[in-house]
Amino acid sequence: MSLPSVRSLASALLLAACAGSAWAGTAHRPTAQVPGVYHQQIGALRVTALFDGTVALGRQELVGIDPGAVTRLLDHRYVPEDGKGLQTAVNAYLVQRGRHLTLVDTGTAQCFGPGLGQVLGNLRAAGFDPTEVDDVLLTHAHPDHLCGLLDAQGQMAFPKATVWLSAADAGYWLDPASEAGAPQGVRFAFALARKAVAPYDRAGKLRRFTPGQALPDGVTALDSHGHTPGHVSWQLDGGNGQSLLVWGDIVHFHAVQFARPDAAFEADSDRTAAIASRRAMMARAADQGGWVAGAHLPFPGLGHVRREGQAFAWVPGEFAPLR
Repeated sequence: MSLPSVRSLASALLLAACAGSAWAGTAHRPTAQVPGVYHQQIGALRVTALFDGTVALGRQELVGIDPGAVTRLLDHRYVPEDGKGLQTAVNAYLVQRGRHLTLVDTGTAQCFGPGLGQVLGNLRAAGFDPTEVDDVLLTHAHPDHLCGLLDAQGQMAFPKATVWLSAADAGYWLDPASEAGAPQGVRFAFALARKAVAPYDRAGKLRRFTPGQALPDGVTALDSHGHTPGHVSWQLDGGNGQSLLVWGDIVHFHAVQFARPDAAFEADSDRTAAIASRRAMMARAADQGGWVAGAHLPFPGLGHVRREGQAFAWVPGEFAPLR
């Protein structure tokens, strides 16, 4: 290093030390983290992860696995846990291809109370107007994925957008008859789903589809039912062999379910099918080597999957500046 460079570095360190001393003496310090926005270039796709907040999931909600095994898997994983449960992120993803904007899932909006409902604000913080969104792809019809279709006034948050929901999930969650026969603990979600999609349905902007039908260019819906009857994972083609798999709720407990894909979530509508879908999506991601985005992976929830024997492991993406 040249002498001027050494002097420049010394000056910078001195300024930083002075700033640190001044900061230490201030009475008021920020308590909020930086905005929940992260960008990743994947081929022709510019992906923006949007943080909605966190929920607490109790370790007892993992079923089909011995509690001792859960404890061992959580040991030294440093997942924050309090009296309510394990900290679990809620994420959504905006995908930009040229001028076309696709939002995958929408967060909780007003449905789950304080600490959540940040997707719309973070979308604006990322420099996008919600009225610019062309398509909204829903992985499934649970409140933490579709309540964000509405703004704080109960109006369409994305008035230009076409909303895509699988016919199987629409047929179940939008049907009052299904609500009457559903377990008591999930009945609250039916009214929330109907309310969220209603204005889009009235405007002719709700598209019910089955995997294999025509979808927006470069988008494929993969059947990954089990968590809900019509849960889908979305694969978006970035060109040049690059892709993004947004797999929704394939994983809720990342510290456990990669190592033990057979560990089901109490809220899964069909646990056997959910386990099969989890194995299939993890195998697909590991074998293809593409990018994965998960609604309940630690923010920004972007990375890759690798095989570890008969199980899998999560490989978080490295921070990278946009090109």
